[in-house]
Amino acid sequence: MANRDYFEIRGVVPIVPTPFLPGGSVDWSSIPALVDFAVAAGACAICLPAYASEFYKLSAAEHEHIIETALLAARDRIPVVAQVNTPSLPRARELAVLVAGMGSAAINVAVPRLFAIGEANLFRYFDEILKIVSLPMIIQDFNPGGPSMSVDFIAKLHRQHPHFRYVKLEEPMMAAKVRAILEVTSGGVGVIAGWGGMYFPELVPAGICGIMPGLAVADLLAAAWNRFAAGDRNGGFDIFTDILPQIVYSLQNMEFFHHAEKRLLCDRGILPAAIVRDATLQLSADEECHVDFLNQRVLRLLERLAMPRNPLTPVRT
Repeated sequence: MANRDYFEIRGVVPIVPTPFLPGGSVDWSSIPALVDFAVAAGACAICLPAYASEFYKLSAAEHEHIIETALLAARDRIPVVAQVNTPSLPRARELAVLVAGMGSAAINVAVPRLFAIGEANLFRYFDEILKIVSLPMIIQDFNPGGPSMSVDFIAKLHRQHPHFRYVKLEEPMMAAKVRAILEVTSGGVGVIAGWGGMYFPELVPAGICGIMPGLAVADLLAAAWNRFAAGDRNGGFDIFTDILPQIVYSLQNMEFFHHAEKRLLCDRGILPAAIVRDATLQLSADEECHVDFLNQRVLRLLERLAMPRNPLTPVRT
């Protein structure tokens, strides 16, 4: 059961996508099935609404209601990490207090990188949020155009606010940084591998505590994670390499990812429609064909591992 007094990440924390109806409104009735799937997939928590949830296309009311709906669907079966992504400090503080009152297990805040403002100013931003909320905080640092937060910054913020507990990094070649963060914080700040879990096999020995992938392959990545954690590196890698082409292809563009992710969830019978809210990309026939080809390979991997395509569907006897 989810326990707000004890929140620990050890494994897979999928990002729950936002389902939409053909007219572009939120499909509220599909959110519980997405949460149920995460539970069945063996996730240790869920996170929403994040980049992979199209949070940047949501109204303030939609953002808040999505978190509330997910919490009701979770019913204490799985911790819900509420995403608090906004470069506006007053709104971030307001939202952090709101989701804490709703019952979220933790908050996830992305580094505001719309413009370069430097670590001294970033420290002030996070310091002000951490002052008013006692929930564990995960900081997501997605910065494809430059360096992510320094080890010194992470250590200083953790010393000031011990409930800054996790950092999600989305960059290659970060094993040394993982080790450095764990050493300088004495393990007080866990490192989560993002970007679909693309680099996680290298990082398990370095000490990452988990991965934040898309929801559609969460059960397969949980199976791979469990094998790595048990010392079965080859077994974990065998699963990972069969998923990797789908992850790499879908993450060539964030909007492209939404389409690939939702198409796979539809193929698995979890979502009724693969609708991405505008503004978004329109996939070409070639792109749709290759997405579907890679998604079908994921489905065949499930069959080989004797894992259900849709664990929410009762098994007929």
